[in-house]
Amino acid sequence: MSSAVKSKPQVSWSLPFDGPTRSVFVAIILLIVVGGSFFPQFFSPYYLAQQMQNGAFLGIVAAGAMVVILLGQIDLSVPWTMTAAATISTAVVGANPQTGISELGLLAGLGVGALVGFVNGFGVAVMRIPSMIWTLATNNILLGLLVYFSGFYALASQPSPVMSALGQGKVMGLPAVVLVWIAVSALTIFLLKRTVFGRNIYLVGTSEPAAYLSAINTKRVTILAFVFAGVMSALGGMMLAGYAGQSYQRMGDPYLLPGIAAVVLGGTSLFGGSGRYAGTVAGVLLITLMSSMLSIMQAPEAAKQIAYGLVIIVMVGLYSRRTAKAE
Repeated sequence: MSSAVKSKPQVSWSLPFDGPTRSVFVAIILLIVVGGSFFPQFFSPYYLAQQMQNGAFLGIVAAGAMVVILLGQIDLSVPWTMTAAATISTAVVGANPQTGISELGLLAGLGVGALVGFVNGFGVAVMRIPSMIWTLATNNILLGLLVYFSGFYALASQPSPVMSALGQGKVMGLPAVVLVWIAVSALTIFLLKRTVFGRNIYLVGTSEPAAYLSAINTKRVTILAFVFAGVMSALGGMMLAGYAGQSYQRMGDPYLLPGIAAVVLGGTSLFGGSGRYAGTVAGVLLITLMSSMLSIMQAPEAAKQIAYGLVIIVMVGLYSRRTAKAE
């Protein structure tokens, strides 16, 4: 009688992240250690919680930016989509918020983001205009409209109670906006990994002609991706208005380059078709800590923009070399 030898299941202790994501997480740990050796507040739980709150606004915006970048496209209308959504939502609330009715401002802001995203997607997918040109034009049009109607100053209004609670409040000691970011992250992961729409995004980003020949409605996929990005930008703008207690002009300007830098730093290729959301989260955390360290060092804003630009240039160069070797 032969005896069967049962093999023990192999347990894998490797992290469920790709190479770029692991590298960014290692860089985050090193940055905290190095920063803490010079600035002791880096090890403070309060300081780290504050950085999580600051990073949550960028993380919400970066989620939308990643979906568009996965298509091999880019959305440069983020700054004034954020500003427009925040301005319209607080204007709907008015100077005297009323319980229930004021929350229509949230819907108005999200509607603005969806509309801008649809316009962007239509221009790129249907009119076949390069996304860099079309979304930059959209951004400038939004700028002109808001400047014309508001006179380059914030309208006499304020965020709704829910916007203020989500932007400023805390739940069990954790900033509420971080919980919003977690919800956005869960939604993004679900869309990208568990839906046909998410799989189609990767296919279109890898090769749009091949996706089209595979009976994928590439125009619809592109439009929906831009709508998602517009809604995320709008949500980030409204959360920022809730945090600040008001909307203000150019409130979205600091989030364009850092948002793109966080996405590419996390391993998403600017050429489309490749990237994991975990990398984007890691990129957001690293960019936030970098910005905080530069602020503690009293570096000018120009230094931050140079750092973000260098990150993008270096990562694009690495992806270009990787693609050339693969070919």
